Amino acid sequence: MFYARSDDLPRTAIGLGSHPICAQATGLLDEVREAIERNQTDGARAAAARLVTLLAQTSKTEGTTVRGGLAPWQRRKIERYLKEQLERPVQIEELARQIPLSVSHFCRAFKETFADTPHAYLIRLRLEAAQTLMLETAEPLSQIALASGFSDQAHLSKQFRRVVGETPSAWRRNHLTEAHIEASGSADLTVWPRQAGRREHTRSFEEQRA
Repeated sequence: MFYARSDDLPRTAIGLGSHPICAQATGLLDEVREAIERNQTDGARAAAARLVTLLAQTSKTEGTTVRGGLAPWQRRKIERYLKEQLERPVQIEELARQIPLSVSHFCRAFKETFADTPHAYLIRLRLEAAQTLMLETAEPLSQIALASGFSDQAHLSKQFRRVVGETPSAWRRNHLTEAHIEASGSADLTVWPRQAGRREHTRSFEEQRA
């Protein structure tokens, strides 16, 4: 099918969509149309040839990016951006614009690079942030959930159990070592007493019952 005007040509038909070269391709299509309207065959062929070259170069470049994943600088930029946005929802389109790539190419390249979808990788970063807060602060899980980007404690617990394999509370108890307690300061000691202190308290309570 022949489209007389560039406005009539579906962008997805030639793989443009929201791609940065869209404006260039549209301009070349307009050149082709205008040359045809003026019966300038040579001019139309020349513009069409430039359009074909532009699309071929873009296809080759993006194909390489997808097969090999994101370039090192792209990976660093996306990873840094995600870590800075943990506390709010992040859209795929927003991430793709950071490089920039079309959404479809970005998703494939991201999966190739991180072995995960953008959403799953963001959840993983949020869980890592939650784990750090659980070990380094005495904040309740409800506050840690919000600070890590989860909607509430139930959301944190669901994702934590799915990925880590245990509840946040159990994980926190198992990993809160003596070193973490001492590093957290005296304020945390009132909330997280030493294991020895717990045994003393239990023994005293049992003696009173006896």
